[in-house]
Amino acid sequence: MKRILFTLAILIANLTIEAQVKTPAPSPKAVVNQVVGLTDVTLDYSRPSAKGRIVFGDLVPFGRLWRTGANANSLITFSDDVIIKGSILPKGKYAIYTTPKADMWEIIFYSTTDNWGTPENWDVNKVALSTNVDPVMLSTPVETFTMSINNLTNDSATLDIAWEKTMVSL
Repeated sequence: MKRILFTLAILIANLTIEAQVKTPAPSPKAVVNQVVGLTDVTLDYSRPSAKGRIVFGDLVPFGRLWRTGANANSLITFSDDVIIKGSILPKGKYAIYTTPKADMWEIIFYSTTDNWGTPENWDVNKVALSTNVDPVMLSTPVETFTMSINNLTNDSATLDIAWEKTMVSL
């Protein structure tokens, strides 16, 4: 009887240990912290991979609101008010949504940040800022979805979004 209980205890211990094995996330989380001028900017997002798929126009349909990344909302935080294409975006945290199209993308900074994916009920009053940018076709594909803060000067930078064969810069 003691041998059976001992064997059973070993089996349960092995199952518990196996259940705790960590595996890589399919869309790993990324956090980017950057000082732009005197403003702290933080990007917090998940990074899906193309995995041989056609991304824009297929996996991410043209003309439909996209959460811009994977898993929870992609978030951007500004420690100070910023100016984006001539419009003031107040300091704070925003969910980033986009509506990709073949010839133009709409980039939306949304004040509610606790949605999973796109909001169930879109509220235009929560759109803090929306602007359009032209996509650029890349000669070298980007396998893993990437958001970055680039082209830094003393008082400006670009928010770049790149995946598969497309990049937009704001």
